[in-house]
Order: sequence, then structure tokens, then C-alpha cells
Amino acid sequence: MSLFLRYEDMWDRALGGTTDEKQIPHWFANFAYVLIGFVFKVLFRYRVEGRENLRAFKDRCGAVVVSNHTSFLDVVLMYVAARPSQFVRLMGRDSLFGNAHGLAGQILSRVGAFPIKRDSADRTAIKRAAHMLKGNQLVGILPEGTRRGKGSKTPEIHSGAAFIAKMGKAPILPMCVREAENVKRKGERMHFPKITVEYGKPLVVSDFDFLPKEDRLDGCSWYAMREVFALHQRVPREQVDMHALFPDGRDFSEVFAAHPIPEHTPEEAIELTRPTKKKAKAEQ
Repeated sequence: MSLFLRYEDMWDRALGGTTDEKQIPHWFANFAYVLIGFVFKVLFRYRVEGRENLRAFKDRCGAVVVSNHTSFLDVVLMYVAARPSQFVRLMGRDSLFGNAHGLAGQILSRVGAFPIKRDSADRTAIKRAAHMLKGNQLVGILPEGTRRGKGSKTPEIHSGAAFIAKMGKAPILPMCVREAENVKRKGERMHFPKITVEYGKPLVVSDFDFLPKEDRLDGCSWYAMREVFALHQRVPREQVDMHALFPDGRDFSEVFAAHPIPEHTPEEAIELTRPTKKKAKAEQ
């Protein structure tokens, strides 16, 4: 049992899924889950709703899990909520891996995280994520890129999640984290609210093929984030004010009002994304 492994070795290994590739040793990820899961259960009494939508992909298909981002806890909860039977390979900014003289990188890599360069088309990270999806692993992405309400940067939606899902032939699964933003508000002491993680219905990238080619990835990512905020606000998707959430971004509301996107069960999303050989042959 090796205590230290090269980062790059772990980034290119599997963690869960159905691939025959060498796995990252599970012992540290299991230890981290037990420890962090216990602490979060005691402090935040966190609960998970709609987890059956995530479990349906286990050993059958990869999925890109997308979430809102208001706190550092969002990332931890994305990981913890999938355990113990599934791992989420979290995509994090590359600068995190060098913190604490490299100890942070060792910890993050051990639990399956891998880096992406911010504000750039990181082909290595994209190919790595797509490869994970093809091996029926889960990849976690926060499309807003930075924490909402922290700093002066205007929130925006990055289309990388849709691009990676398309390359990896995988559905997109929206999820939200509620109340994590209230744990530590500026100028206030720490709070311990009840936190809820909720998974929605999966999206199929090909459902957005009616859009002009140059708009498909942006439109798909926009729709996925509207699903995320509909879960977060507990309202119908049409009631989410995306212009208020992303004032500098394009608003696709009228486009999708005129062309509704079908709602799929996880089983339908898997079949549409990776049709069985029998169905593929029948369609030829």
C-alpha cells in the first residue's frame, strides 16, 4: 500500500466504473468518506434527495454531474452524496493541487479529483474527463467556475460540461446544494444549517441538435444550469430568472419555450446516449 503516488498517475487511473484499467487505491477515498461524511452528518444533518437518478448510472454509463457553486462545501457534498457505492471524479482548478506544499494535491488526487487550467481550453483535462466517462465513471463539474457571491466577478456559464458530455457519450445530471451558502456569510459567525443535496432528471446532449451548431453546447449548458437552479429554488424551470442569475450571458428562455426539451428517466437517457447493439442495428 503506497502512501504517495505521482499526481499524473492518479489522474490517469480509474476510480470506480467498469474499466479494466488500473484503479486509484480505494483505501484513502473510503477513509475520507467515512470521516467527512460523519462530520457533515453531525454538523449539517445533510440529506440527499433524488439519489436514485444517480444510482441508475452505476456500472451502466458515465454521467457529467453539474451543480451550483456558492461555497467550498459544494464540492465536498458532490463527492460525499455519491458515496459509498459511486465515486465522482471532481474537476478542480489546477492551482489547488499545489497548496500545502503539494499535500492538497495528494489528497485531492487520492479521492479522484483532477486539474483543469482556468480560463483556457485545457485539452488534456477534457480528454481525461471524456475517457473517464467512456469507462462508466462519473465526472463532477461546476459550470459557473467560481463561487457565486464571492468576489466581484460576474457569474457566467461555461459550456465545457456539455462539450465533455458530448465527447464522452454521456448524459448530464443536474444536482443542487441548498443552504451551503449560509454556513459562513461575510461578517458573520459560522452557522450550521441543514443542507440538502438533490439530483434532478438527466439531460441528453443530442436533444439540443435542433439548435444552430454554434449554439448547441452553450444552449445545452444553459439549460442544464436552469435545471440546477430550478432544483435549488424549488420552482418550475420556466420560473427561474436566468437573466438575473447570469446578466451578461445569452438568455435561451424563448428558444426553449418554443422548442421544449423532453424529460427523460435515467434509463431512457442511457439508451439514447449509448443505444444497445440491437437497437443500433435496427436503426441502420
